[in-house]
Amino acid sequence: MTTSADDDEINKSSAPLIEHLIELRTRLMWSLGGFFVAFLVCFFFAKDLFNLLVIPFKWAVNWAGLPHDKVELIYTAPQEFFFTQIKLAMFGGVVIAFPVIATQLYKFIAPGLYRNERRAFLPFMIASPILFLMGAALVYFFFTPMVMWFFLAMQQVGPDSDVQISLLPKVSEYLSLIMTLIISFGLVFQLPVVTSLMARVGLLTSKGLAEKRKWAIVIAFIVAAVLTPPDPVSQIGLAFPTILLYEISIWAARLIEKKREEERVASEAEAASEESSETKATETS
Repeated sequence: MTTSADDDEINKSSAPLIEHLIELRTRLMWSLGGFFVAFLVCFFFAKDLFNLLVIPFKWAVNWAGLPHDKVELIYTAPQEFFFTQIKLAMFGGVVIAFPVIATQLYKFIAPGLYRNERRAFLPFMIASPILFLMGAALVYFFFTPMVMWFFLAMQQVGPDSDVQISLLPKVSEYLSLIMTLIISFGLVFQLPVVTSLMARVGLLTSKGLAEKRKWAIVIAFIVAAVLTPPDPVSQIGLAFPTILLYEISIWAARLIEKKREEERVASEAEAASEESSETKATETS
């Protein structure tokens, strides 16, 4: 049988758990609320957002030397464009609501961190969405037009062609393509953040990253082949930024190690100074 002391101990240990669960529920509600509001806004402007995503396709049409009236997308099922708008609204909702979600995540884990840990963690939370947007911008302004130009070049059009083969992308497939590219590049651009965090906690070193450079190059091309469409333009376009970001990660790890070494030397010098002061005080007394 349990004693009253055991019951009190159980109650004391369960109280913080309940408080954490309540806090987690609150943060989840704020995150879901932010996503839901962003989803509704994006769904209301879904057609405008989709037209915005079609602009890189228009640029590709211009590069291919085709007239503007050739820019045409289709849907073959009655519900296809509706579900495409829902998918686009969900994607846009996550992107727009990310600051709210990240803030709620930080507020949930911040009380369990030391002050110096919070100061170290905050820059990475700021850098992460910035790097994701940089990857998305690279996809929008360069790689999507390049990929679509590559596919448009395969057409057989004109009076000299016995067989007319034209590219008429489906709205759902075009959205899936550009979303896949944005997510792939956005995730790859998180490489410096992830490696810097791991280097900061001592899981990775700049020397170890430099020694595994050859393997990283091979893995970069494999990941690019898996994440991107099966065309050499997008695969090479993802692999080369990945390799560049890997080099940036090595440089960032070296900076972190240099700063850590400086802090260690300063701490040892301060400890030696305090010990010397204590020794002098003892000798004087």
